[in-house]
Amino acid sequence: MLSADGRALAAAVAAGAGSIAAELAVCPPAPLLPVVSDALNGSTVALGAQDCHAEASGAHTGDVAAVLLADLGCRYAIVGHSERRQDHDEGDEQVAAKAAAAAAAGLIAIVCVGETLDQYKAGEGVAVVERQIAGSIPAGASPGRLVIAYEPVWAIGSGLVPANDDIRAVHGAIRARLAERFGDDAHGIRILYGGSVKPGNAAEILAIENVDGALVGGASLKAADFLAIGAAAPAR
Repeated sequence: MLSADGRALAAAVAAGAGSIAAELAVCPPAPLLPVVSDALNGSTVALGAQDCHAEASGAHTGDVAAVLLADLGCRYAIVGHSERRQDHDEGDEQVAAKAAAAAAAGLIAIVCVGETLDQYKAGEGVAVVERQIAGSIPAGASPGRLVIAYEPVWAIGSGLVPANDDIRAVHGAIRARLAERFGDDAHGIRILYGGSVKPGNAAEILAIENVDGALVGGASLKAADFLAIGAAAPAR
């Protein structure tokens, strides 16, 4: 995406967000953060980053520290996205370290979890997600600095979507594990669903118990589609 494209897309989202009750956030590639931040200025749309480094400072060429993202106006940082786990071999321990760094910088970490197609077919989806939840949430995590995003790896960009009962089961398991960790505070932690969410299926997915929002991929590249998904979120 070019900077001009990013600015225009963010401006279109900002212009249409005022009539939407749901909280919206956009997470562009790091080089576009200043451009998008400027386009969102004065709007209700929050800014987020697609990743952050686990250390606050040091010689980590090519990485971006969470404190710098906060300086750029970010409110959120995605950590543990399936593409980071696969392409960069990031494990739960590293994801937890990044989530801790994000929280220490004043950001809200969006911790991604999800199973592969082979794991799903083997009936291991819930178990895999529960292990990732246990390993990817840092010790001492604050519920107010945490969002969980369930993204079945096999559904991302594929057009495939799990059955509603499958989504309900995984989100219910995530809520149960959060309750074990945080008690009553777990009810305030948002659990997002991500994986081929689009205007045509958003309302149905967002109505499922324990689905508190969506982590939108390809549909976010069209402002009208992204806003339609936001508009489909039920009042809670």
